[in-house]
Amino acid sequence: MPLPLYLLALAVFAMGTSEFMLAGLLPDIALDLGVTVGTAGSLTSAYAIGMIVGAPLVAASARNLPRRPALLGFLLVFAAAHAVGAVSTSFALLFCTRVVAALANAGFLAVALTAAAALVPPDRKGRALAVLLSGTTLATIAGVPGGAVLGTELGWQATFWTVTALCLPAAAGIVEGVPAEQDACGVTGKPALRRELSRLTRPPLILVMLLGALVNAATFGGLTFLAPVVTGTAGLGELWVPVALVLFGAGSFVGVTVAGRLSDRNPGPVVTVAGPLLLIGWPALAVLAHRPVALFTLVFVLGALSFALGSTLIARVLHEAAGAPTMAGAYATAALNVGAAVGPVAAGATLGTGAGPLGPLYVSGLLIATALLIAFPFLRVVTGVRSGEARL
Repeated sequence: MPLPLYLLALAVFAMGTSEFMLAGLLPDIALDLGVTVGTAGSLTSAYAIGMIVGAPLVAASARNLPRRPALLGFLLVFAAAHAVGAVSTSFALLFCTRVVAALANAGFLAVALTAAAALVPPDRKGRALAVLLSGTTLATIAGVPGGAVLGTELGWQATFWTVTALCLPAAAGIVEGVPAEQDACGVTGKPALRRELSRLTRPPLILVMLLGALVNAATFGGLTFLAPVVTGTAGLGELWVPVALVLFGAGSFVGVTVAGRLSDRNPGPVVTVAGPLLLIGWPALAVLAHRPVALFTLVFVLGALSFALGSTLIARVLHEAAGAPTMAGAYATAALNVGAAVGPVAAGATLGTGAGPLGPLYVSGLLIATALLIAFPFLRVVTGVRSGEARL
């Protein structure tokens, strides 16, 4: 894999850390800025909405820019938003910086997904996306727990400054590492925006975007509320929560890496194996959550399966949107973040029911079941094997 891919992954690592780090910082932010924890929680919603809305809008506005300047510009805006956030004494200002950061993140990821695919031959797109998305999985392994520890020891502002600092070597790497040839490809030979948007009317693209959103909703629905399962159902101390998160992140890294090697040549086994196993795995986690060994084992396995299936479906989005070279990444980003926004809301709604902290795990299983029911009649399309038997 070319070096620029790893430089892009470093930026994605910083952005992934920022997206998830607030989970451990909200109480301190609320206390410091004089708001309730519930109000501080709106910072997470602001980021998710900014990612969903920003992906297509920012990508469309930047489509006439060469990829290298676009990537650099988005990354620097992202870094600046965190620097301003670190010195904020007003919740309103901090809220605004989160929206700006989300928009920059969405724009960067939308361009980076298409740039990563363009850096390698067509038969290695899946592996290239695996390298890029490994930045997000590594953020869940190291970035988020590390940010929580840093925030506890030095204040939440230190975590914001650290994210800013991570962007600087990534920016230098983009300047030096992303080849100028990418710039030429970015401004010549593009179809009209209307033609790129018309790809969204194609049923195969809509199908894989919907499936990607459902799988990501299941992933983040279960992950977001993993802490009360660890401390409540399993009866473990709070120090075991980061352990569970790290295991999920480690599993996700393994899943993305393995799936990346399969999704180019034969994505079928990933879809047909990971999907049913997730359907079994999320409810199994709810049933066995009171047993710590089973809990941590399943957390690792579910992380691997969730990201293996999710990254494969996102690769399928890029394949189906091949006629939209500047917007394909935006479609993939939007699908990912619709799931990331909807999943925790649906899962959180069960916390006040009789299911208690196990409710989100059953919701994740239900979301996977929905995805499988939708995918089954069109399995050949989902796995990239077209035939007269499976036309949309």
